[in-house]
Amino acid sequence: VRLTGLLLTSLAAWHLGLFIATHVPQATLSNAVFQDIRKKPVLRAPVPKRQKCDHWTPCPPGSYAYRILSGGGKEKMAKICFEDELLISEGNGNVGRGINIAIVNCNCVTDSTEHSAEMMTFIRNAPGGTLLLMATHDDGSTLLKNDTRKLIEELGSKEIMNIKFRSSWVFIAAKGFKLPDDIQKEKINHSDQKTNRYSGWPAEIQIEGCIPRNLI
Repeated sequence: VRLTGLLLTSLAAWHLGLFIATHVPQATLSNAVFQDIRKKPVLRAPVPKRQKCDHWTPCPPGSYAYRILSGGGKEKMAKICFEDELLISEGNGNVGRGINIAIVNCNCVTDSTEHSAEMMTFIRNAPGGTLLLMATHDDGSTLLKNDTRKLIEELGSKEIMNIKFRSSWVFIAAKGFKLPDDIQKEKINHSDQKTNRYSGWPAEIQIEGCIPRNLI
């Protein structure tokens, strides 16, 4: 009886499968359709638009973009960018050893290791309503006089008194007006033989941000 039941069940299953194969239409993918799918373009994310001074995101309308990058090692020179214009860079041929200073609408390189007095005069003569952007390359401290440090401190620097041999340092200051509290104004990275990225040199550092045009 069990064997007969098993045979009947198998026979019923075979007939059911044959019925489905005969009466139920099967969807097939033709070669033409397959080729058409292959021809359809692949959607890709658009290439990000380059922003001023290589910012990741654009500055709000009515503001200036800035980016200050210190030097790093012997080969990587300091760069100072304002509104997508490189005021100081190796390509311009105006970056030097020491503290490099740029003023909006004019630029100048001052070697603090030899010309601390000229640097102080340059800062004092900068007219009101201007920005001063500063970045070190190599050593900006060894022969930097204390009165020059105090002058930069008066501009708002909190690290100029702490700058040491080959410290990477960047700073932005304003003469005659106050910068917004929420922008990056200064950063420092000291040389440390245990953590230096380069032989005897700390890693380069940078600050960037946006400054409302109506302040200048």
